[in-house]
Amino acid sequence: MSPAKAHLLRMTAAQLSKESGSGAHVNASGYALMLHKLASDKRRLKQIQSLSRKIDAKREMLPDYAPWISGALSAQGGGQDEVLMTVMVWMIDTGNFTAALPIVRYAIKHKLFLPDQYQRTLSCLVVEEMADTAMNGRALGEVIDVAGLQEIAEITQAEDMPDQVKAKLFKAIAYGLSEHNKPAAADYFRQALALHPKCGVIKDLEKLEREMKNKAAEK
Repeated sequence: MSPAKAHLLRMTAAQLSKESGSGAHVNASGYALMLHKLASDKRRLKQIQSLSRKIDAKREMLPDYAPWISGALSAQGGGQDEVLMTVMVWMIDTGNFTAALPIVRYAIKHKLFLPDQYQRTLSCLVVEEMADTAMNGRALGEVIDVAGLQEIAEITQAEDMPDQVKAKLFKAIAYGLSEHNKPAAADYFRQALALHPKCGVIKDLEKLEREMKNKAAEK
C-alpha cells in the first residue's frame, strides 16, 4: 500500500468516526471501498474450510486495514463502523489481543454494535472469543496472554453477559497463572466455579490447592 493511499484511509476513517450515523455523506466512496474490500476478504474466508488456515488468512489480511484502524481510533468520534468492528473480531481470532484491546475499549465506550452476522452482544463476543482463543492456544502449547485477559476482564466488568461466558474468561486466566502464581490462579478458578459450577475446573483447583498446601508444609 502506498503512503498516499494509507494517508487517505486514515483520514476517511477519522471523518467517518466523527459521524453520528453511518457516515454515508462523508467520504462515502472511501468507506464503500473499504466495505468492498471487506466483503471480498469475507468471501475468500468462506472458501477456506480449515480453521487454522482461516486464521492464517486473517493474519495476512489484517495489515491492509491498519491505516483505517489508526484513523478511526485517533479521531475517537464514536461513529458506527462495520470495518473497524469486523477487524476487531479478526484480531481476537488471530490471538492479537494487544491490537484488539484499544478497539474494544473504544467500541464499549461509544456503545458500538457488531455487524449483523454476529449474534452476540459486543462484550459477550469479545470475552468469549478471547477466552476460547487463549484456551485453544494453550492446547497447542502456546502461552496464555494473562495480561490481555485481565485487561478485558477489567474493561467488561460492568457489562452484562451470561455467567458461563465470564466463567470461561476467569478459567483461562487461572490456567495462565497456574504455573507462576498459584494463589492467584486458585482465586480465579474459584470465581469461575462460583459463576458456573460445571465449568470443568474442580479437579484443577483441587490439584492446585494440594500443591500450595504441600509447599506450605515444607517451610
